[in-house]
Amino acid sequence: MPTLVHEFSWPDRVVIGTVGVPGARTFYLQVRTGKQIVTIAMEKQQAALLAEKIDDVLDQLNALEGNPFSVPTSTPIELVDNDPLEAVEEQFRTGAMSLGWDPTTAQVVIEAYPISDADDDDEALDQDDAEVPEMVLVKMPVGTARAFTKRTREVVGAGRPLCPLCGHPMDADGHICSPPES
Repeated sequence: MPTLVHEFSWPDRVVIGTVGVPGARTFYLQVRTGKQIVTIAMEKQQAALLAEKIDDVLDQLNALEGNPFSVPTSTPIELVDNDPLEAVEEQFRTGAMSLGWDPTTAQVVIEAYPISDADDDDEALDQDDAEVPEMVLVKMPVGTARAFTKRTREVVGAGRPLCPLCGHPMDADGHICSPPES
């Protein structure tokens, strides 16, 4: 069965955002080109790692002699996007992701796949109405990628404050902890 690919080659918008309050937030990767919009859920750790790895790729490219891909060292002000997510209709929950670089277009490439239900695979093969496998493919230019990582780090960092004693997140309704062992 062919995979349904939600492809965004030069997206108008690609952001990480959340729905919910700190401690109970759901993280989303949302991509839009024109009227085509896809929103996929992901774990906070996936968002943080994605931003870290994109910055690593951009920093390596920036270090190349002459910076041939014009990679910015910081976020171009015109690409800052602090707007909330648009209408959130979750396409799927992200499982595996991959990150790459396309030197022919000077774009960072993200591939996101849904969490696979290994237990349901055999059952799905026996049904005529089995779901079509899908993925999201995002190709974004270096400036957009730098803006994406900045926003993602801010969104991830906007969670619950850490307890100065134990280092675990504190809830708004209180926090009980044990200081670390000396």
